Amino acid sequence: MSATNILAEKQVAEPRERKAAGREATHAGIATIASVFQSVMLAAHWFVYETWSLFWGPMSAAARRGLAVSLAILSFSFLGVTLLAFRANNIFIRIAYRVAAVWLGALNFFVLAAVASWLVYGFVFATSVEIPSRWIAGATFGAAALVTLLGVANANWVRVKKISVRLPNLPQAWRGRTAVLASDLHLGHVHHRGFSHRIVRKIGGLKPDVVFLAGDFFDGTQVDAREVAAPWKYLHAPFGTYFVAGNHELFRGESAYLDALRLTGIRVLQNEKVIVDGMQILGVPYHHATHAEHFRSALTHLAIDPEAASVLLTHAPDRPAITAEAGIGLQLSGHTHLGQFFPFSSITRRIYGQFTYGLSRLGATQFYTSSGAGTWGPPLRIGSQSEIVQITFE
Repeated sequence: MSATNILAEKQVAEPRERKAAGREATHAGIATIASVFQSVMLAAHWFVYETWSLFWGPMSAAARRGLAVSLAILSFSFLGVTLLAFRANNIFIRIAYRVAAVWLGALNFFVLAAVASWLVYGFVFATSVEIPSRWIAGATFGAAALVTLLGVANANWVRVKKISVRLPNLPQAWRGRTAVLASDLHLGHVHHRGFSHRIVRKIGGLKPDVVFLAGDFFDGTQVDAREVAAPWKYLHAPFGTYFVAGNHELFRGESAYLDALRLTGIRVLQNEKVIVDGMQILGVPYHHATHAEHFRSALTHLAIDPEAASVLLTHAPDRPAITAEAGIGLQLSGHTHLGQFFPFSSITRRIYGQFTYGLSRLGATQFYTSSGAGTWGPPLRIGSQSEIVQITFE
């Protein structure tokens, strides 16, 4: 074999080896995350079981065994159904996934109820106040169940948030016009075609001049992207509908998702600038906006005109200082979900600060971060709302 052939084979083999090594590293990472997650789930279910058993008092052997078996099964439900959801999508898996996701949210509140039970017990012990332990368990766990039900109902209620924005250098033609921002629909196993259709009808009823979609349109699990996106072909905004990809579009490779959106007439922006009746509409997808220098470079290459009004679509409010530095008038984002419920709402606020939710400002640049129309993981919201945002340009 000639040296040239050997070199050619080596050049072909090396990329294959790198890809194989990359796949192995990815699989190892997923296995580690799954193992840690399942360990936490087992610990949480054990804590809830032991607390309930101790506080509620004597139960028959059959009741105790039934509770233990039920919680053991539920502890594996979300991980198990999630693995299925990445491989298939049918009515049975969607029902199972939704049940497991609701239980995951309920578990959060039952853990908090268990903690509250022990805190009340400590108070009772310290003060010698007589409160039966069964009353404590009934109150705390009953409240957790009620909060879960309210959270499910609240998450299913999509509001219209109305705001007004005054942009520098806004053309006279845009004054009084409206836009609708929708983010984080997470179409997949919890939110499917019916939810997609409902959001389209709600947006259409507002008769916006332009529509902005700020990423995570898809959840990332197995789904017929064309089917769930199909209702959007019936949405007609005079100046178009614009989309940037979020992190969930990367879960399975974004090309199929983006192609499905393009088939509906949605304009997918990938580090692009579009000038619409004198206003610059800019789009930087998630994976180009997370690293500071890369994001700065992407904005630089858009050749933004500082003397013209500009709206930037990017999925997450990760780099507000760089957006302000670029002289952009308004950034529209989602991603945070406002944490959906405690304690994640507090964690999210610590990460994103003033840019976690709503309208804020840094220098001359305004930011609106939406809590999203859909949900991720548990379809629950406490202390946050599902929303689309109607923006009036002043």
